[in-house]
Amino acid sequence: MAQWLCPLCGEALSPVGNSLRCPAGHTYDRGRSGYVNLLLVNEKRAKVPGDNKLMVNARRDFLDRGYYAPLAEAFAHAAAEYLAGIPAPAVLDAGCGEGYYTAAILGALRQAGCTPEMFAADISKYAADKCARRCKGAECAAASVFRLPLADGSFDLVSCLFAPYAGEEYRRVLKPGGIFLMAIPGENHLWELKEALYDEPYRNEVKDYALEGFTFLEKQTVEGRIFLPCPADIQNLFRMTPYYYKSGVETGARLAALETLETQISFEILAYRK
Repeated sequence: MAQWLCPLCGEALSPVGNSLRCPAGHTYDRGRSGYVNLLLVNEKRAKVPGDNKLMVNARRDFLDRGYYAPLAEAFAHAAAEYLAGIPAPAVLDAGCGEGYYTAAILGALRQAGCTPEMFAADISKYAADKCARRCKGAECAAASVFRLPLADGSFDLVSCLFAPYAGEEYRRVLKPGGIFLMAIPGENHLWELKEALYDEPYRNEVKDYALEGFTFLEKQTVEGRIFLPCPADIQNLFRMTPYYYKSGVETGARLAALETLETQISFEILAYRK
């Protein structure tokens, strides 16, 4: 059975009231949503690591409008297919964000008749909190994907959607033969948004699929077009992209002038076996 480990001593954490405690007495309180903060101070590279409250809320509001539903459905279906025949699979959503895709995976597995052990981790405490609120029955924690407080060989599947790639940690926590499922932007993802932002828009670089320690199984492409009917949705999309970090005042003004936006979406779902 998968369970969180104490980030200080590495011992298993057990529930005690509304907290998690290890045999050495290190205690971590759960928030009202049920999430637990397992990110140590020396692991923080910023005062507030990861996405802030504004960015987390923007992504939640955008995704709840269903714009990326085709990706969520395809990804969750792939996870359920790879875990078919395992009655109680242990699944980790690494870099879970506010839990939109976590919930899709959890729902697909339950619909397939599984009783999954669902874990989710994100370096942003705001994201982990939102994920716990959305995904009842999942274990959610604020933690770095580069130092996961989880035991070796605990999971049947690790998922990663647009989160940092921490290959060594993902291999460590996967069981032998476990599945790593990843989603990345396709070459032309959000092309029209980029045209609106930049004088010289650039296509996304899609790197070689080979990953050390994994056998590449297959690629699935999910493509389409979305229409954003209002400035609020356009701003929410912008705030959940890397362009938000990199853009200056002029770029923001260009986007603010848009009343509607139609743009291409393009994703690649990549499956690997440890």
